[in-house]
Amino acid sequence: MPSDPKPGTLYIVGTPIGNLEDMTFRAVRILQTVDLIAAEDTRHTGKLLQYFQVATPQISYHDHNRHGRTGELVDRLQQGKAIALVSDAGMPGISDPGYDLVSACVAAGLAVVPIPGCSAAIAALTASGLPSDRFVFEGFLPAKASARRTHLETLKAERRTLIFYEAPHRLRATLQDLMILGETRQVVLARELTKLHEELWRGTISAAIADYQQREPQGEYTIVVAGAEQAHITLSDTAIVAELKSLLAQGLSRSEASRQLAQQTTLPRRQIYQLALSIADE
Repeated sequence: MPSDPKPGTLYIVGTPIGNLEDMTFRAVRILQTVDLIAAEDTRHTGKLLQYFQVATPQISYHDHNRHGRTGELVDRLQQGKAIALVSDAGMPGISDPGYDLVSACVAAGLAVVPIPGCSAAIAALTASGLPSDRFVFEGFLPAKASARRTHLETLKAERRTLIFYEAPHRLRATLQDLMILGETRQVVLARELTKLHEELWRGTISAAIADYQQREPQGEYTIVVAGAEQAHITLSDTAIVAELKSLLAQGLSRSEASRQLAQQTTLPRRQIYQLALSIADE
């Protein structure tokens, strides 16, 4: 049988991003048995608690009161209370309040226990069809256009899949600015995930701009963008041997040096390794 929440412990509880059937049994049990629930919006969370018949009292914890409320919650934890932290949807701390409280608890030596749940970023990524083995979560881009474009410039060469959140009223402007990454870059626009009007739109950035000129953005969006393609460099045998000598001089083995150059050029690793074997030991 599961044990009751431990005194002096903060539980980071994931909640559904839309469909209430995504709530876990463990999350319900924790919310029912902690002493207090710190919620981003007590009215919103109140509906969730009512649905799952949870009578635990709530206290608000959001961006506007987190500086004052963090110390209060840490004090209660140090007094032996068990507290659950929830956001309006998904995992607290992922583009939602939570980091300050978790950081303060860690600094105070208090236990922090994650109760895993939904995440729009991961849900969109896994269904996107884009590479999911390596990715970068960027959250919300800056609201100011100049800052947004400046930040996107730093991501032009990023080869990992990119994930952003965006509000409907800024979607068109953000899509225009994503052209910085390349108009043919593949993008997936996931909206209203797990809800009645769930949609995953797939295509290029330029096609997404054209499509959303014809219709009004609705719902919260998760934008998944393909990473930059690797730029392959064509080198002559003489240039490759020079590069190999430089890498060998740094202490790399012939095999490792060949592997690195194969990733940067259009030549197969075996061909580069044969050139490496022709280099005399010095």
